[in-house]
Amino acid sequence: RDAARSTRLLLDAAVRRFADAGYGTTTLRDIADDAGVNVALIGRYFDSKEGLFEACLVAASDEFRRTAGVVPGDRIPDLIAAQAAGLSTREHPSSILLLLRSSGDERAEQIRVGVLGGFAERLAATAGWRPDHPDGDQMLLRAQLVLATIIGTMLLRPSLRIEPLLSATADDLTGPLRDMVNALLSPEH
Repeated sequence: RDAARSTRLLLDAAVRRFADAGYGTTTLRDIADDAGVNVALIGRYFDSKEGLFEACLVAASDEFRRTAGVVPGDRIPDLIAAQAAGLSTREHPSSILLLLRSSGDERAEQIRVGVLGGFAERLAATAGWRPDHPDGDQMLLRAQLVLATIIGTMLLRPSLRIEPLLSATADDLTGPLRDMVNALLSPEH
């Protein structure tokens, strides 16, 4: 009866299942059971397993954008560094794993790569990137390196368990991450 609530329950259950078990082994029945709803609602709200997977990827990407909000370009490195430092203290967030896990399904993989690529393009655009610029590929590469470093920090910090990385506070991490972001995305490069 509450479409918004059912949709949210399905998305939450699907993100967890897809991140933990992968696309190929996750069934729509598993997701519906986890969400406590009828499996037919997946078809109604998302059309298919592929549609639900795409919605999960978009939601994961939107989570990053939502926490960023609208900030001036010169504040982007600080925001990214603070976000990476703060997120890296959580135990492997499902949405990050979902963005990184290969699905084994060609269409789902295209969706996943498209979401990550779009995020890197938005990051590059904050540094003045334009696809038609002669140095466009170099700036996009730099944005992709920033993205890879930030995701690596978020995922590896809790699992590496080495000092001083493990016990570093968000304040401790923000400075070095900001330096890295500035070095890679500054307009002079």
